Amino acid sequence: MTTSIHQRIAEELGVRERQVQAAVELLDGGATVPFIARYRKEVTGTLDDAQLRTLEERLRYLRELEERRAAILESIRSQGKLDDALAAQIAAADSKARLEDIYLPFKPKRRTKAQIAREAGLEPLADGLLSDPSVDPQAAAAAFVGEGVADAAAALDGARAILVERFSEDADLVGELRERMWSKGRLVAAVREGKEEEGAKFSDYFDFAEPFTKLPSHRTLAMFRGEKEEALTLTLEPEPEPTGTYEGRVAHRFGISDQGRPADKWLADTVRWAWRTRILVHLGIDLRMRLWQAAEDEAVRVFAANLRDLLLAAPAGSRATMGLDPGLRTGVKVAVVDATGKVLATDTIYPHEPRRRWDESLATLATLAKRHNVELVAIGNGTASRETDKLAGELVRLVPGLTKIVVSEAGASVYSASAFASQELPGLDVSLRGAVSIARRLQDPLAELVKIDPKSIGVGQYQHDLAETKLSRSLDAVVEDCVNAVGVDVNTASAPLLTRVSGIGSTLADNIVQHRDANGPFRSRKALKDVARLGPKAFEQCAGFLRIPGGDDPLDASSVHPEAYPVVRRILSATGGDLTRLIGNGSALRSLKPQDFVDETFGLPTVTDILAELEKPGRDPRPAFKTATFKEGVEKLSDLTPGMLLEGVVTNVAAFGAFVDVGVHQDGLVHVSALSHNFVRDPREVVKPGDIVRVKVLDVDIPRKRISLTLRLDDEPAKGGSRGQGGRENRGNNRESGRQRQERGGQRNAPGGAMADALRRAGLGNPGSGR
Repeated sequence: MTTSIHQRIAEELGVRERQVQAAVELLDGGATVPFIARYRKEVTGTLDDAQLRTLEERLRYLRELEERRAAILESIRSQGKLDDALAAQIAAADSKARLEDIYLPFKPKRRTKAQIAREAGLEPLADGLLSDPSVDPQAAAAAFVGEGVADAAAALDGARAILVERFSEDADLVGELRERMWSKGRLVAAVREGKEEEGAKFSDYFDFAEPFTKLPSHRTLAMFRGEKEEALTLTLEPEPEPTGTYEGRVAHRFGISDQGRPADKWLADTVRWAWRTRILVHLGIDLRMRLWQAAEDEAVRVFAANLRDLLLAAPAGSRATMGLDPGLRTGVKVAVVDATGKVLATDTIYPHEPRRRWDESLATLATLAKRHNVELVAIGNGTASRETDKLAGELVRLVPGLTKIVVSEAGASVYSASAFASQELPGLDVSLRGAVSIARRLQDPLAELVKIDPKSIGVGQYQHDLAETKLSRSLDAVVEDCVNAVGVDVNTASAPLLTRVSGIGSTLADNIVQHRDANGPFRSRKALKDVARLGPKAFEQCAGFLRIPGGDDPLDASSVHPEAYPVVRRILSATGGDLTRLIGNGSALRSLKPQDFVDETFGLPTVTDILAELEKPGRDPRPAFKTATFKEGVEKLSDLTPGMLLEGVVTNVAAFGAFVDVGVHQDGLVHVSALSHNFVRDPREVVKPGDIVRVKVLDVDIPRKRISLTLRLDDEPAKGGSRGQGGRENRGNNRESGRQRQERGGQRNAPGGAMADALRRAGLGNPGSGR
């Protein structure tokens, strides 16, 4: 069966079976997908990481299928019912559903009515009426009355039970009807009586129906959640028209037709009973699961894609950063970290309600910024974010050279309370750790977010409804791929970041950190072999992804694997050059022919990768850092009016559209139909999390806290203005530049009194003076 698995995966991927076999051998040998994709291209015929992930998932499924097939064969064999035809049917089953259909008649179960009827000797009656409908059912049944069968009616009930079970356990028939119902049927939703107000958030589905094949994942998940919360009743209908076709297929399968014979009506009633009480129920369960699994798979895919974009978001880089974790009553938590993420200072300020110590808070921030040469201010996007962003705006005007950015704080509280945060920041109060995380995730989103459970980062849809194992496996794969695509500085990486590197588990990551703390920074990749329990296999897997900038060998800062260093030496011999002069010398490297350096071990793909890496060693695949500018005066939902043009940041992408933060504490939705003038099948074709976009407000529903946006700036907004109270006139769509606001705001907001004194003590002088 192993060969057939390889063949099937090869056909599905559109590759050669030999490629699949090689990849499977590497995976079974403990190699990771990033390692195989990057450093074993010759072995697999250049299968990329996406193909390898698909291969890995299909391999898991098909191996589980084979295990189930073997168990079913053994079960039927032990019953003495396995013949060649049945064994061939089981061997040909290509899915778990088909396998279970075949097994259903042989599956051990509690005593059924059919089984009791067989024990009472009624199977000949059922067979006789089915094979010869010209027989009168009552007369035929009378011959079976006796011990255990009270009368003819009881005999006919027993015979019907036997036939109903037989009809409903016919694998080919059930499979055919399942596919018909899937292609023709629909999911119908209705509000439960008296749940209109309580279930208002599901009002879109109070009277709703849509074909199974057209249901997008988000609607399926929403309706299932509505059912779970007892707001909706869901019904799976075979098709809008009468379902006689289904009963007709059952009748045809068993040669039943109404020709006016004595047993025809009894047999037709038996078919109807089988369809309504057994087959339809069984198909409903199957298709409900199929709907759920399809929606779940799509939701996991969307979550994984969004997570990838978030992890690979542009890093602000190694610059001193101030993190602000906004709050009202509990204050704004402040943390300053240096270029490496080390905590330099923390504080708590109270600029907002109820204390309103605005000037004092601004003076504190200015003092910290000046003292620690802060370049960036990261503001969490939670409660009081816009109010804190306004405070940071004044700080930017007061302290030259500062840049403020609102960042997602999703998962910051999870990190703050984690065991790793306690270990990493042992002397810091839990409430302040969130500010540290916010600052660091601006410097390097990937390095900070790997410390948090991916499910807590908040870029999925209905993630709490999804299967834990499936979601975790997918998200862990994304994190692993992202970390290894970027590479890790082994001398600065945290243990959670190292854990995600190919070949390194949690124990080995801790050992690396402990070795680094005890012996100082690693000077070479070879020195990694001195780490406890880091053996040859682990070194092979991890070495190419670990970077040592400024080490003894310049190649140790690149993605060239140590095993391929001999290739570089041959390149140097051919060019007669020095490594330090060759690295980054694009013209010299592009003049070389990769095929000249191919040998038995390293083929053309690897040599080509090596030359590309030497041209731009340690290149970060992430985009350049840039920021969005929120519109001044637009801070809450009621500030929005249809027609406004705003700049925002894409926070999440779902199957139905993209969510955009425009700075009012409530993300707006750009429906998939409003993403482009062209048809968009997948919103990710147009946007991804972290993108900075310009949008127009179409509609604002204040009671439901919904904002409708469009990327098509020529779209007409909804007529009638914002819905609900608090809307106001559009104050103009022209955005001032940051410089204009700074010039205008610098004089208007020049501080006085106690704050001015505090700023002077901080060495900042009069902010209106241009210092």
